[in-house]
Amino acid sequence: MKACKECHILTEQKECPICKKKDLTENWQGIVVIFNSEGSEISKELGFTVPGKYAIKV
Repeated sequence: MKACKECHILTEQKECPICKKKDLTENWQGIVVIFNSEGSEISKELGFTVPGKYAIKV
């Protein structure tokens, strides 16, 4: 699994599904799963606006 260096989403694809960039890395740490980005304080604090699995540190 790779993390996007821009938005931190975790993906198996060759391109980020959110920002469409190909700047992915296998060098990441920690996972946070966002189910409801609008009602989540953690999502707001970390800046994640779309539900999904995110790397905390990229």
